Amino acid sequence: MSSLSRKKNNDTNYIRQGILIGIFILVIVWLGSLIMGLFFKAQIAWKTAQHTQREAQVLKHRANILEQNMRTLDTARGYSASVRTAFGVARRGESVIIVVPPVVATTTPIKKPWWKRILHL
Repeated sequence: MSSLSRKKNNDTNYIRQGILIGIFILVIVWLGSLIMGLFFKAQIAWKTAQHTQREAQVLKHRANILEQNMRTLDTARGYSASVRTAFGVARRGESVIIVVPPVVATTTPIKKPWWKRILHL
């Protein structure tokens, strides 16, 4: 074989190796991006699951409170108490007391005339 054909053979081998290495690097980058995408999706799913569990706990707590309120309303005393509270009514012989917060006194500042402001009087 001549040296020219050996050199040509080596050059084609280098080109083939370069192309294969480039393809291999692209495949590695592509697989890495797929793995990162899966990681971020798993993170989102985990956070959503945690949020859903917290919401479920809150809803269970609210359901317990609602059941307690319903049990209270099932009694005659609880029913009359809720009506009196909601509508501000009283039984016979009782009087309704309405508690109002005290009125806060507001004063408007007295504005000085322009000549007193200039002379500092």
